[in-house]
Amino acid sequence: MTYDFQVTIDSADPHPLADWWAEAIGWTVEPADEEFIRRMVAEGRAREEDTTTHRGRLVWSVGAAIRHPESGRRILFQRVPEAKTVKNRVHLDVRVGDEKREAEVERLVAAGAKVLYRGSQGPFTWVTVADPEGNEFCLT
Repeated sequence: MTYDFQVTIDSADPHPLADWWAEAIGWTVEPADEEFIRRMVAEGRAREEDTTTHRGRLVWSVGAAIRHPESGRRILFQRVPEAKTVKNRVHLDVRVGDEKREAEVERLVAAGAKVLYRGSQGPFTWVTVADPEGNEFCLT
Protein backbone atom coordinates (compact mmCIF):
# COMPACT_ATOMS: atom_id res chain seq x y z
CA MET A 1 0.00 0.00 0.00
CA THR A 2 1.21 3.52 -0.74
CA TYR A 3 0.07 6.79 0.77
CA ASP A 4 0.04 10.34 -0.43
CA PHE A 5 1.74 12.86 1.87
CA GLN A 6 2.79 16.45 2.26
CA VAL A 7 5.80 17.89 4.03
CA THR A 8 5.00 20.47 6.73
CA ILE A 9 7.53 23.08 7.82
CA ASP A 10 7.12 25.10 11.03
CA SER A 11 7.39 28.83 10.49
CA ALA A 12 7.15 32.14 12.31
CA ASP A 13 5.61 33.82 9.25
CA PRO A 14 4.30 31.20 6.79
CA HIS A 15 3.20 33.38 3.87
CA PRO A 16 6.52 35.10 3.11
CA LEU A 17 8.33 31.80 3.68
CA ALA A 18 6.01 29.99 1.24
CA ASP A 19 6.69 32.75 -1.29
CA TRP A 20 10.43 32.32 -0.76
CA TRP A 21 10.34 28.55 -1.20
CA ALA A 22 8.07 28.73 -4.25
CA GLU A 23 10.60 31.02 -5.90
CA ALA A 24 13.55 28.92 -4.67
CA ILE A 25 12.35 25.63 -6.15
CA GLY A 26 10.05 26.74 -8.97
CA TRP A 27 6.75 25.66 -7.40
CA THR A 28 3.59 27.76 -7.12
CA VAL A 29 1.97 29.26 -4.06
CA GLU A 30 -1.42 27.66 -3.51
CA PRO A 31 -4.06 30.38 -3.92
CA ALA A 32 -6.35 31.05 -0.98
CA ASP A 33 -10.08 30.56 -1.46
CA GLU A 34 -11.19 33.97 -0.21
CA GLU A 35 -14.89 33.20 -0.64
CA PHE A 36 -14.53 30.06 1.50
CA ILE A 37 -12.61 31.98 4.18
CA ARG A 38 -15.26 34.73 4.30
CA ARG A 39 -18.04 32.13 4.52
CA MET A 40 -16.32 30.32 7.41
CA VAL A 41 -16.02 33.61 9.32
CA ALA A 42 -19.62 34.62 8.51
CA GLU A 43 -20.90 31.22 9.73
CA GLY A 44 -18.91 31.48 12.97
CA ARG A 45 -16.66 28.52 12.08
CA ALA A 46 -13.60 30.78 12.11
CA ARG A 47 -12.75 34.17 13.60
CA GLU A 48 -11.56 37.32 11.88
CA GLU A 49 -8.30 36.97 13.82
CA ASP A 50 -7.77 33.60 12.09
CA THR A 51 -7.27 35.53 8.85
CA THR A 52 -4.81 38.06 7.51
CA THR A 53 -4.06 39.78 4.24
CA HIS A 54 -1.02 38.77 2.22
CA ARG A 55 -0.20 40.47 -1.07
CA GLY A 56 -3.66 41.99 -1.11
CA ARG A 57 -5.54 38.70 -0.65
CA LEU A 58 -7.44 37.32 2.33
CA VAL A 59 -5.66 34.21 3.65
CA TRP A 60 -5.64 31.99 6.71
CA SER A 61 -3.07 33.42 9.11
CA VAL A 62 -1.78 30.06 10.33
CA GLY A 63 -0.52 28.58 7.09
CA ALA A 64 0.40 28.74 3.44
CA ALA A 65 1.21 26.00 0.97
CA ILE A 66 3.13 25.56 -2.26
CA ARG A 67 2.58 22.91 -4.93
CA HIS A 68 4.70 21.26 -7.57
CA PRO A 69 3.24 22.47 -10.88
CA GLU A 70 3.00 18.97 -12.40
CA SER A 71 2.81 16.34 -9.65
CA GLY A 72 0.71 18.37 -7.21
CA ARG A 73 3.06 17.46 -4.34
CA ARG A 74 2.58 19.93 -1.53
CA ILE A 75 4.66 21.65 1.15
CA LEU A 76 2.73 23.36 3.94
CA PHE A 77 4.23 26.14 6.03
CA GLN A 78 2.46 26.41 9.38
CA ARG A 79 2.81 29.14 11.98
CA VAL A 80 4.23 28.08 15.33
CA PRO A 81 4.87 30.34 18.33
CA GLU A 82 8.45 29.29 19.02
CA ALA A 83 11.52 30.08 16.92
CA LYS A 84 13.74 27.37 15.50
CA THR A 85 16.47 26.62 18.03
CA VAL A 86 18.17 23.36 17.00
CA LYS A 87 19.03 21.36 13.89
CA ASN A 88 16.12 20.06 11.84
CA ARG A 89 15.25 16.39 12.35
CA VAL A 90 13.93 16.28 8.77
CA HIS A 91 15.15 18.37 5.86
CA LEU A 92 14.66 18.67 2.11
CA ASP A 93 17.30 17.67 -0.42
CA VAL A 94 16.85 19.89 -3.45
CA ARG A 95 18.48 18.16 -6.42
CA VAL A 96 19.97 20.78 -8.71
CA GLY A 97 22.98 18.83 -10.06
CA ASP A 98 26.70 19.43 -9.74
CA GLU A 99 26.82 21.80 -12.71
CA LYS A 100 24.13 24.13 -11.29
CA ARG A 101 24.84 23.92 -7.57
CA GLU A 102 27.05 27.01 -7.17
CA ALA A 103 24.72 29.19 -9.25
CA GLU A 104 21.78 28.05 -7.11
CA VAL A 105 23.71 28.72 -3.90
CA GLU A 106 24.43 32.28 -5.11
CA ARG A 107 20.81 32.83 -6.19
CA LEU A 108 19.36 31.60 -2.91
CA VAL A 109 21.84 33.51 -0.76
CA ALA A 110 20.91 36.68 -2.68
CA ALA A 111 17.26 35.88 -1.83
CA GLY A 112 17.96 35.55 1.91
CA ALA A 113 19.39 32.05 2.44
CA LYS A 114 22.58 31.38 4.41
CA VAL A 115 25.23 28.78 3.60
CA LEU A 116 25.85 26.60 6.67
CA TYR A 117 28.44 24.14 5.36
CA ARG A 118 29.65 22.10 2.42
CA GLY A 119 29.83 18.35 2.64
CA SER A 120 30.95 15.31 0.71
CA GLN A 121 30.82 11.58 1.14
CA GLY A 122 32.46 9.42 -1.50
CA PRO A 123 31.37 10.75 -4.90
CA PHE A 124 28.51 12.81 -3.44
CA THR A 125 28.75 16.50 -2.58
CA TRP A 126 26.21 18.95 -1.23
CA VAL A 127 25.79 22.38 0.30
CA THR A 128 23.68 22.71 3.44
CA VAL A 129 21.77 25.98 3.40
CA ALA A 130 19.26 27.67 5.73
CA ASP A 131 16.16 29.47 4.45
CA PRO A 132 15.35 32.97 5.82
CA GLU A 133 13.87 31.44 9.01
CA GLY A 134 16.80 29.06 9.57
CA ASN A 135 15.22 25.83 8.26
CA GLU A 136 18.01 23.69 6.83
CA PHE A 137 18.04 22.05 3.42
CA CYS A 138 20.67 20.60 1.13
CA LEU A 139 21.45 21.43 -2.47
CA THR A 140 22.65 18.20 -4.04
